[in-house]
Amino acid sequence: MTTFADLGLSDSLLDALHDVGYESPSPIQEQGIPPLLTGADVIGQAQTGSGKTAAFGLPLIEYVDPSVHEVQGLVLTPTRELCIQVTQALRAYGARKGVDVVAVFGGAPIRSQQAQLRAGGHIVVGTVGRVKDLISRHSLVLHDCRFVVLDEADEMLDLGFLEDVEKIMALTPGSRQTALFSATMPPEIRRLAEQYLYDPVLVKVRAATLTVDTVEQFSLETTTREKDDALVRVLEAERPDQAIVFVRTKIRCDQLFKRLRDRGMNVKALHGDMSQGSRDGVMLAFKSGRLPILVATDVAARGLDISSVTHVINFDVPTSPDVYVHRIGRTGRIGRSGRAITFFEPRQKRDVEAIERHTSTPMAPWTAGAKVAPLKVEAKPRRHSKPHASVNGDDGARTRLVLAGGRADGLEPKDVIHAITAATGLDGEAIRNVRMLDRFSFLDVPADDAARVVEAVDGTTVDGSDRRLRIEPVRG
Repeated sequence: MTTFADLGLSDSLLDALHDVGYESPSPIQEQGIPPLLTGADVIGQAQTGSGKTAAFGLPLIEYVDPSVHEVQGLVLTPTRELCIQVTQALRAYGARKGVDVVAVFGGAPIRSQQAQLRAGGHIVVGTVGRVKDLISRHSLVLHDCRFVVLDEADEMLDLGFLEDVEKIMALTPGSRQTALFSATMPPEIRRLAEQYLYDPVLVKVRAATLTVDTVEQFSLETTTREKDDALVRVLEAERPDQAIVFVRTKIRCDQLFKRLRDRGMNVKALHGDMSQGSRDGVMLAFKSGRLPILVATDVAARGLDISSVTHVINFDVPTSPDVYVHRIGRTGRIGRSGRAITFFEPRQKRDVEAIERHTSTPMAPWTAGAKVAPLKVEAKPRRHSKPHASVNGDDGARTRLVLAGGRADGLEPKDVIHAITAATGLDGEAIRNVRMLDRFSFLDVPADDAARVVEAVDGTTVDGSDRRLRIEPVRG
């Protein structure tokens, strides 16, 4: 078996890995660390949970010189949650070497982050928007940044950040070493790699290694009226060490959290409309093990990578088979056993059957104490075109809309999404690929809802301001 020592890491890093309990490298680490240590650019195709943070993080720590008080490494992430997670890992890896890691992200006071950067920071981990903002304020200087990592590049594409990523990359030295990690490789990401990486080594974890080997999968038929009671019954019977209860919408997330709380359960909610301080508190409590039950939406739970989760409960049927595989991959990690239970109503039986066909794995009917043999489920890479399926049950057909207004008008993606959801009642997770340009914005909605969105939103204002939105389908 390959060890971390076999990969050529220094003694200080090997000691740090021993401190955090790492024993042997995962496939992406085994294949990715050696070329990065030699100075080569690397493209890593791997999903969350494969160990990619250590794959780029260990060579990055190895590379940094703590005696040089400049930003030497930059890690760009698509979300705040992933930024925090990567920062925590890099700080653990670099603790014995004295490497200073600074996290910068939106939703937190920019002045405190500016102060941290003035005080030091060998490595900066940041979300795209906040990094760009700090650069424009001359608080983040990348002249000496010789190592750049693009983490979850396909998520950056989905969130409309690719244009800003290119602007940031253009401000780094041409002699930098670059690592790009992405679960999928759509054409835009391939083009990005061709433009900014030099003769990269491709490291691809085969699908066979991306598996959930120890997850028992169950289904439970219920009705709308009985669903809450059924969930309480399942939680009381299963007694999970830690469980994530997935719901489809932010409203339902809050409702279910309050109902479980009123039943005396130790539970919190996690969704995108919560304040950043509240989200941080919930994430910290769940990651530390103090919180046993978390009710979450798919988007909010993206940054959660916790080995102690024993149960995933799909209170709402996942909106696509890919989302199902992504959800249940939150349990049964690092050789631990896990259980996934999916609630469905009679009208949703076909959705469950579609999931079973996709995973080639039948779900056993759940009863108290039910057991099945561990089932192997291949965690197939998510299709780029469907990061989240529509909550309206569409068949995947989508319509591209163009909005007159963009960054120069002070618009942000959340403003566009809020305007549409407020006017139509459409769930925010059905609005995808929001891309903000200076004067125009683009977004995708389910094809069946496009006409309704245009009719309801065109001519409305944003957050009570005088700015009226103009929106129409992209022609041709």
